[in-house]
Amino acid sequence: MKVLFILLIIFLFIALWLSIDFYLGRKKQLMKLERKEYPFWQSSLDIFTEGPDLFDDFFSELKKAKHHIHILFYIVKDDQFSTDFFNLLKEKASEGVEVRLLLDRIGSYKVKKAAIQSLEREGIKFSFSQKPKFPFLFYTLQARNHRKITVIDGKVGYIGGFNIGKEYIDLKPKLSPWRDYHIKMAGEGVAGLQNEFLTDWYESYKENTLTNPVYFPDLPKGQCRHKLIPSKGAFLEDTFSALIRQAKKSIFIGTPYFIPSQKLLNDLSAALNRGVSLTIIVPKVADHPLVKEASYRYLRKLLKQGAIVYEFSNGFYHAKTLIIDDEICDVGTANFDHRSLFINYEINCYIYDHEFIEKVKKVIETDIHDSRRMTLKELNRFNPVRTLKEWVAGLLTLFL
Repeated sequence: MKVLFILLIIFLFIALWLSIDFYLGRKKQLMKLERKEYPFWQSSLDIFTEGPDLFDDFFSELKKAKHHIHILFYIVKDDQFSTDFFNLLKEKASEGVEVRLLLDRIGSYKVKKAAIQSLEREGIKFSFSQKPKFPFLFYTLQARNHRKITVIDGKVGYIGGFNIGKEYIDLKPKLSPWRDYHIKMAGEGVAGLQNEFLTDWYESYKENTLTNPVYFPDLPKGQCRHKLIPSKGAFLEDTFSALIRQAKKSIFIGTPYFIPSQKLLNDLSAALNRGVSLTIIVPKVADHPLVKEASYRYLRKLLKQGAIVYEFSNGFYHAKTLIIDDEICDVGTANFDHRSLFINYEINCYIYDHEFIEKVKKVIETDIHDSRRMTLKELNRFNPVRTLKEWVAGLLTLFL
């Protein structure tokens, strides 16, 4: 009995310490944040949904680089595909191209010290983003740089959901084929991607190149009107809320993790009540424990009100998109979950071009064809294991 009491005291002490650490760490982060929003730009945009196609194009553009390559990924793995990626960067550095590589410290934990040293020997500037540190160790372990940004010669950019690893090119059977949305950009908006990369780079590497005009060449206008909206653990909830509240006809959400805040859940519920149709795609196969179960209590409420929910069944669905009334389309790095809303660094592209939105809608039609419709009856069916998982997931909502 005495041992159990001591263990309980230890558990309560750890829980209290983690809670204080997280609260104070987040408070410190919020104190230095300001809302950042770029103007409307005109760029040429294309969308990739399959890893092999994206990375064929991505590697091709990297090979064409003449002056600089700036890359930020959340995840780079320790596998052959990652090695091929590193080797291409080394090749470009040997040609005299400036290469800067920024990886999230936790997301890319598999990148070994020897690999980093090899990159640096070839002249590549490397840094980890968001390194965990005291005094708020627990919070800084949670606050990740979830962005995926590439800028080549200041003229071509990429943003979206793909990372670097074999699963992203369909070489991991459980999660294959990997379905994601990634944008290629040429035109005015690339300056925004460049600015965000160099801001994160300065924060991590302490090299300030933001005012160097060589990284910001004159850029042509493209046909797609769009806006880049970065976030760092704040303001994204308000942005999503404003989009949902303005919906008059339809809302589409594609996300691998549907764990909305109470405010966004209320907004979606209100939209349904005023006659707006709501369609959601989530994956049938999960890549992390408890994320599916965490979504069920929200999906039940929306299904009761008439929402249509699909489970993508042809591989793993990792896309992050929001379409309002077929007039505004968001494609970016943010999931529809608490981590993206309140903790992570994210960047989204809001597109206001009818032709591009129609292209995305055709992609979604294909994804719905490869999905199975979820029913309220199956979610309410007696399942004690699932019920237990839902309860545990509810306790961990912020960290899933």
